[in-house]
Amino acid sequence: MTDYRIDQKLDELFRTHPTLKNLKGNQDLIFDIIKKYKEKSRQGIKTSDYTVRHDMHNLYENRLELGLSVNDLDQLRELLETFKS
Repeated sequence: MTDYRIDQKLDELFRTHPTLKNLKGNQDLIFDIIKKYKEKSRQGIKTSDYTVRHDMHNLYENRLELGLSVNDLDQLRELLETFKS
């Protein structure tokens, strides 16, 4: 998937899911994760279910330090699953 297509997909996701606006406080965290997925996609490496689960597990363990609610975690999961192939 090209960078352009990935950016289109992200723009579409944020436009069609206004509930993701909750995550603005953790925008840097989200963009760091997306950047990692984007780099893998650019290299032709597909994002697996295991990768999403692993990242979600790390976010869940650190949710209090990051100030994430359960609702935020659900929205992040939805966002990360859009990268799965």
